[in-house]
Amino acid sequence: MITMKRQALLSLLMVFAFIVEAKVQLPQLFHSGMVLQRNKPIPVWGKADPQEKVIIRWNKRQYATVADADGRWRIDLPQMKAGGPYTMMVNDLALTDVLVGDVWLCSGQSNIDVTIERVYPQYPDEIDGFDNQKVRLFRVQNETNTKGVQDDIRATPVNWKPLNKQNAWLFSAVGSFLGLRMQEKTGVPQGIIVNSWGGTPIEAWISADSLERDYPLQVEKTRIYQDDGLVKAQQEFNQLADQRWRELLDAKDPGVAQHFTAPDYDDSKWRVVGQYTDDWAKHNGRGIVGSIWLRQHIQIDKAHAGQPARLLLGTLFDADYTYVNGKEVGRTYYQYPPRRYDIPEGLLREGDNVITVRFVNKYGTVHFIKEKPYLLAFGADRFSQNPLPKDIIPLSSQWLYHAGAEMPPCPSGDVSLQNMATTLYNAVLYPLAPYAISGVVWYQGESNTGNPAPYADLLRKMIGNWRTLWNDPTLPFTIVQLANFMEPSEKPQNSQWARLREAQRTVAASDPYAALACLIDLGETVDIHPLRKKEAAERIGLCFDRLAYQQQVTLSPQPVSCQPSTVDGQLIVTFDQPLRSGAVSEFEVAGQDGRFVNAEAEADGNRVVIKSSISSPLSVRYAWKDNPLRANLYGKNGLPATPFELTK
Repeated sequence: MITMKRQALLSLLMVFAFIVEAKVQLPQLFHSGMVLQRNKPIPVWGKADPQEKVIIRWNKRQYATVADADGRWRIDLPQMKAGGPYTMMVNDLALTDVLVGDVWLCSGQSNIDVTIERVYPQYPDEIDGFDNQKVRLFRVQNETNTKGVQDDIRATPVNWKPLNKQNAWLFSAVGSFLGLRMQEKTGVPQGIIVNSWGGTPIEAWISADSLERDYPLQVEKTRIYQDDGLVKAQQEFNQLADQRWRELLDAKDPGVAQHFTAPDYDDSKWRVVGQYTDDWAKHNGRGIVGSIWLRQHIQIDKAHAGQPARLLLGTLFDADYTYVNGKEVGRTYYQYPPRRYDIPEGLLREGDNVITVRFVNKYGTVHFIKEKPYLLAFGADRFSQNPLPKDIIPLSSQWLYHAGAEMPPCPSGDVSLQNMATTLYNAVLYPLAPYAISGVVWYQGESNTGNPAPYADLLRKMIGNWRTLWNDPTLPFTIVQLANFMEPSEKPQNSQWARLREAQRTVAASDPYAALACLIDLGETVDIHPLRKKEAAERIGLCFDRLAYQQQVTLSPQPVSCQPSTVDGQLIVTFDQPLRSGAVSEFEVAGQDGRFVNAEAEADGNRVVIKSSISSPLSVRYAWKDNPLRANLYGKNGLPATPFELTK
């Protein structure tokens, strides 16, 4: 009798296991709270047991199919107008709070990654007011695949989230502002899918078959890393090498043993150094690899003593560990993030206080980035930087210096799979299709400035590749042109950044379903990640107004032709729209020898007349520099003209 009961129980368990296993599976994009694309067929797909019947109940109708021999199925729901919320039933799976509106895929590298937290000081009041339930945010989790395309992206515990300050805090600033802008303009729900990875080249986002013919060696390098054992061995080597390097650094560093962070440490014999000099950060003319210690004393009056504060340490190269009165208040492991460290209530005392910074770098030269804020901020507005808080104590540009430990470079093997050809296309791009979308934001290029020559070809391949994947030859692409960056120059430059911008411009100009968002006036001299992401999102949105909504909007002025003037030695560049009149900077011309010289220019109507010392000019270029800071050619619509090069 007991045996029969056990057999019955086992049978029930087997049936239950089969039911659980047979449950229909949906891709990670399909979750409650999602946004589906309006006015297009809506593909829904997934996996089930072979020959299992799949039924979707949606908008008071029912749609059915049967999974194929591999368990794959797909149903294309009919297009709908914007609306919601709806509930979608897929067999026994219930997806609730589903909206129908516009969906935008934002992809590229770190400037798409830059979060709302990073730009918060630029827009504190606006971000504090974020609360729009009709804007939904989805972040694709980073993953690579060297072996080929995969079915789905990596699972995440949190999927589609409505736009509010908390949900947007670590989400893309461009994506957040774009979603808010488009929702307020159209009145319909907006879905923002962010799929980006800092530092990645364009080749990582293109399929192997698109690269195989023209870039075979890049594809072959990826194939080398199809060996899991090789990847694991190199990753373990890097981890052990880093661990050992840091152990030796700490053992050798006098600041660790002698407690340089202690508030009462006697630093009276430390050398005084300037914040923007570098002799203290070099040995025999080369940057010191290892550690360096800096300390600064700051006087706090009775009114500020004990108050919570925010320490702004600009941006530093490379890693820093920062202490106030012996307590660590923050650490950052690489150069780009701004150092904004919160000082808790009670830590600052009346009288003498000490800030200690331990720099640790594995390459290059330790330095402070100019043009960034270095101060203590107090009060309720201490989180703002636009404008700066009212109650601040500036830091001195003089620091007390003590050598740390000089080390050899930390050995490492190249296992940055995300920087290899096809790896991101395989793992995080291919699985998103055919989820219906309205358009793509492509904000990338910094990592290809070292070799910009093939970029136009690669960008065309990528756009064609993605349109084929989505089976949509008119899928709109907004290409975000690189912003100005690095030291400005008065003289002409053979700028790699300018060449990549020109590749972006020419690809957009030759594609009727692409547009260029020009950011040449939104960059920062000292920061590859400029903070004005709301303005960037506005220009991206204007591009989609034209591409996706067919609105008659004018974008950044584009050159149409370059012709000689009736006056000898002058050139006339005609643009596609009226310009702001007046003298214009950052124009250059070249003659037969191809050497560019600065030129005078005057804008009038839709033309710019260029004068120079060259009697027979053949070529003209505008804003052709890493950072053409004086560029001042604007359309009457208020948008900057894009950099360009033309030959008559």
